[in-house]
Amino acid sequence: MKNFSRIILGIVSGAVIFGSLLAIANRQDILDALALRGYTPNQRVVSLADATTMNDNTRRVFYVNHPELNDKESFRQNCSAAEQSIVLGCFVERKGIFLLDVTDERLNGVIEVTAAHEVLHAQYDRLSSGERKRVDDMTNKFFATVTDERIKKTIEQYRAKDPSVVPNELHSILATEIRSLSPELEAYYGKYFKDRSKVVDFSEKYEQTFVDLTDQVENFDEQLKTMKQTIETGQKQIDEQNAQIETQKANLDALLNSGRTEEYNAAVPAFNAQVSSYNRLVNSTRGTIDEYNQIVEKRNAIATAEQELIEAIDSNVEPKKTQ
Repeated sequence: MKNFSRIILGIVSGAVIFGSLLAIANRQDILDALALRGYTPNQRVVSLADATTMNDNTRRVFYVNHPELNDKESFRQNCSAAEQSIVLGCFVERKGIFLLDVTDERLNGVIEVTAAHEVLHAQYDRLSSGERKRVDDMTNKFFATVTDERIKKTIEQYRAKDPSVVPNELHSILATEIRSLSPELEAYYGKYFKDRSKVVDFSEKYEQTFVDLTDQVENFDEQLKTMKQTIETGQKQIDEQNAQIETQKANLDALLNSGRTEEYNAAVPAFNAQVSSYNRLVNSTRGTIDEYNQIVEKRNAIATAEQELIEAIDSNVEPKKTQ
């Protein structure tokens, strides 16, 4: 009987040990289940997961972090440790994923890209040390081939601020902003998204909005630079011709006052021709100045629109209040 009791005790102890080991092995699944208990994502959150083609695992990780779309005030409170001066989202371990709710229709797609970016931070956080090293090797190797100056500048800004975050940021940025990756990276990111190109489509669309506005401002600036030179040259010629006219007028007055009428009459046509040339130059320069001012207005309107978009995605800029 005593031996039987020992056998039973051994079986129970073994079951407890096995259960403990199983719980440790499935710790993340248990934590995820607890996080999802009683949680129902709202339609906007579901739409973000749908639009970015998150697969089942990525969608679950997204929901586990209870994504929130915040106004600027709430966003600043939730994402106090800003990644850069302009931040659109953040993943805070044991707190969640927070997205700036950008409502400007010209920036459609920016929230989708940010959602994908942040859930990739959450996925990176779950990688084992061995897998993380393998992934870091792949992203570093590919980044060495990147020619996009905007992306290179972004990564260098992270590196200057805190080099330790660069691998994590590369992991999110390459997946969401680069259309063609190495076969190894494409296979890796395929674990997270059914169609990664959909995310890049969003990224390219809203980025092109900024590119178009910047190009327009630069084109206007080039026109204004050329026109300014034309105006300055015209103004110089106006001053020179005005001086000549004043000299000629003084000579004519002297001829008339001295009674040299014949010489005066002979000199008048040349003087009148000089005045006509002067007036044409003045009118032409005024026309160029008017055109210059019109282009300045157009240029400033585009620059203002560009600034508005920057402010729309800058969580540090307070929205303007209506009266």
